Amino acid sequence: MQSGQIVFTGMDRVIFGQAAAGAVAGEAERLGAERVFLLVSGTLNRETDAVEQMAAALGPRYAGRWDHMPSHSPREAVVGCANAAREAGCDLLVSFGGGSTTDGGKAVTICLQHGITEAAGLEPFRTVVDENGERHFPEYDAPEIRQIVVPTTLSGGEFNARAGITNTVEKLKQSYMHPGIIPLSVILDAAATVHTPEWLWLSTGIRAVDHAVETYCSLDANAYTDGAALQALRLLSEGLARVKADPSDLDARLQCLMGAWISMTGVVTGTRLGASHAIGHILGGTANVPHGYTSCVMLPYVMDYNAAINSNRQADIAAALGQPKATAGDALDKLISGLGMPRTLREVDISEEQLPQLAENCMLDTWTFSNPRKIRSPEQIMEILRAAL
Repeated sequence: MQSGQIVFTGMDRVIFGQAAAGAVAGEAERLGAERVFLLVSGTLNRETDAVEQMAAALGPRYAGRWDHMPSHSPREAVVGCANAAREAGCDLLVSFGGGSTTDGGKAVTICLQHGITEAAGLEPFRTVVDENGERHFPEYDAPEIRQIVVPTTLSGGEFNARAGITNTVEKLKQSYMHPGIIPLSVILDAAATVHTPEWLWLSTGIRAVDHAVETYCSLDANAYTDGAALQALRLLSEGLARVKADPSDLDARLQCLMGAWISMTGVVTGTRLGASHAIGHILGGTANVPHGYTSCVMLPYVMDYNAAINSNRQADIAAALGQPKATAGDALDKLISGLGMPRTLREVDISEEQLPQLAENCMLDTWTFSNPRKIRSPEQIMEILRAAL
């Protein structure tokens, strides 16, 4: 008989279908915040009036903003934002943008709590993975200054108590995990996403598909997470195609946001994922491949690699994607290719010469060790990478 546990987070609420500026102001009032600092997308800040609208809605509660959080949330940018927020007297952080602002914001709250003022100061707080794939979590006080997130992409990190932060010296994306860094609230506003570049919206949508697929195929799969994963796949596969056809379709955009939220059900309750995510972390941190593109490229090849041991589960995935007669790998390939996303490592500027280092670095990621088909050596990762080249 199967056994396990579902661990819920310390998130207060998810607000959807409301304008972001007004919803943020309402949350600031509810929480009694007086100095609200905004960590925002540079594009949103420079090319739209969305950030100004949010600042105006906050009125005297608005304390300042930071708009320099590059892809993969490098330590230096995290600390820079934390220093600016500290100087502004921040008592509530709002992240408004893509996954880099979300994850970066989680690490900012760690910096604010623990007086971290330079990049090296983050080192003692990261999760360490040993040679057996076991994670070791440092113990430290939870941040008192919390975060609200308004996501403009579909990577789903806003629902997770984990931050992926890049160590630029070692060129590795590293994990920071603590129950206290989960955002207090998430605001899903379809209108706030219309400024997101098409490639970023669609590729992070496949990242959400990846969450759902690897949850359904997880070693920890159970009836609770199974239902959520398959529903997420139905919502995302339809919603992404609709947005591709009509970028102004706000109902489809909200459907994608809801699908991305549901896709995180397993991740946030403790489900381990597999090689697509593990390789994706390394492609991002080591080779600077955009977050969503890593899933576009790797997920179908990982499914093909795992098919020998979970073909029945993979058949359910193909059906949820509306392609019951296809293999899961082929169904995913059709979905991703139909959205115009890259499908090979060469398309994201990875050369054959880079593969050995990528494979070695994958052995530092815990989810390599929880792939459904056992992986215990870089040579096994190389098999997947070569197929994807």
